[in-house]
Amino acid sequence: MVLEIQPQHLTFGDMVHGRLFRIPEYQRTYSWQSRQRNDLFEDIQRTWESGPDRRHFMATIVGLRREIRTIIIDEHQVIDVVDGQQRLTTLILLMKSIAKSIDRSGPIGDRLGREIDEALVKPDETSLLLLQTNHDSSHYFADYLRTGSHPDPATATTLADREILQAIRDCEKFVDTWQQNNPLTDLIALIRNRLTFIFHEIGDEAIVYTVFEVLNSRGLDVSYFDRLKSMLMGAIFESDTGNQDELISEVHGLWSDIYSCVGLNRTIDSETLRFAATLTSISPPSRPSGEEAAVDVLYAQSKDSPKQVIETTRWLLSVAQAVAKLANDHRRSTVTRIAQGRLLATAILLRTDLSAEDKEELLEAWEAVTFHLYGLRGHDARWSVGDYTRLSWKTIQPQTKKPEVFEGIRELAKSYPIGDTISEIKGQIWYPHWAEEVRYFLYRYEEHLANQAGQKFDNEQWNRIWEANAASSIDHILPQSDFDTENHFGHGLGNLVLLPPNLNSQLGNKSPADKAEAYYKTGLLHVQEVVENLPKWGLKEIQKREGKILNWAQQEWATNS
Repeated sequence: MVLEIQPQHLTFGDMVHGRLFRIPEYQRTYSWQSRQRNDLFEDIQRTWESGPDRRHFMATIVGLRREIRTIIIDEHQVIDVVDGQQRLTTLILLMKSIAKSIDRSGPIGDRLGREIDEALVKPDETSLLLLQTNHDSSHYFADYLRTGSHPDPATATTLADREILQAIRDCEKFVDTWQQNNPLTDLIALIRNRLTFIFHEIGDEAIVYTVFEVLNSRGLDVSYFDRLKSMLMGAIFESDTGNQDELISEVHGLWSDIYSCVGLNRTIDSETLRFAATLTSISPPSRPSGEEAAVDVLYAQSKDSPKQVIETTRWLLSVAQAVAKLANDHRRSTVTRIAQGRLLATAILLRTDLSAEDKEELLEAWEAVTFHLYGLRGHDARWSVGDYTRLSWKTIQPQTKKPEVFEGIRELAKSYPIGDTISEIKGQIWYPHWAEEVRYFLYRYEEHLANQAGQKFDNEQWNRIWEANAASSIDHILPQSDFDTENHFGHGLGNLVLLPPNLNSQLGNKSPADKAEAYYKTGLLHVQEVVENLPKWGLKEIQKREGKILNWAQQEWATNS
């Protein structure tokens, strides 16, 4: 059968007229960053500078036609946005920013402002929005369209919420910059009339995913993760079963959960796809799968029956949850910077037959060995890819028992005695090249001191440290202004402490003795233990402290590796 695709070439004004858009829960959350938004703003600016006759093609929008909604006397076609929601969401936020800023004291500004208001928020009893976003539990998008108010992006708890709030800021900044040089009425006219789209409005959901694939083959910018979802959904619609509606509903629900999960971190979708394929390989793989190959593998496993589609989609959800859990584990953030290391930890988390205690014991062993090899020894991402990948695959096999996994983890570091590693790193420069390693290392040392003192480990203080950039918390006890930038002892482990974010910049180039009070007030044990030596702090004290910490490290990693 030849698929007939009859796209419409519409201006932004024509596309939104008489339509209501919504983003289904089973679609990706808002994920554009400032870079993509700035590209859009630059396109608008260039179109303006090119003259009044210039139009600019923005993107392809794919939508699924749903019900008709009547608002007062006007009918509006409801459209489920299948592709193009990132650009559409941003442009609608931009229109709201314009509506907030336009001067309404004159008749033209007042009329345009009211027109935009009524286009974005329909004048019915429910204040229906032009666009209803998905996974919007905080209602930031809806509140902004209705009231124009928004909190600081730093208050957001999910990536999608944070990017929506940052998008509002970026849009308002662009509008402020524009009106310094040009009337906002010109910007409104440009967006309405000179930004154009190829709009596919499709009435049959079974056809939507075929259209999506056709567009992808023609160069549509679609992530491999989204492409796999489209292919799996297409396989469901192509199946000839009596319970197709129930199957569609179940898959929609699974993808809603998946996108809620991957929306917390920008790398989770790619990693989920790659790891899901790698761990279901027929034979032990030598490296994690690439995204394109992963799509082929997972689709080949699923295309023959709806049951297989459901199983693959459930597997993707399980992998996404494991990858997300690992990505949000602050303690292990440094350890998980190596892909094959993350793969092994994910495989451990996915073992449904192991207790939480068994998994944690294996993860502690994995953490110790992986930080030893990639952190302390400094191996790069190319090292031991095959060993980690094969062990990950073996770990996920149900017949592999916990002792075999544990022994496999220990085997990874067998050729690298911790004593040799400690000898090699002694006296080395740790900062700035090992900033992440310094943070993790001192975190573990602080944990040790708290246990030794019989104190409860204060995670609240550390959560603030983990959330900030590593460099913003690392402080040189003897300030850098007091030693040469190439000096080993000044940038060595013995001269470094972790402070609450930005306290180091407040202390500036103060002498060690002048830092004593601030150090003590942090409540951090590894910081407090140097306070009594600060009046005489120098090379001897730095070397002595480094030796003490490395002696602890040798015992700690010898026990756990």
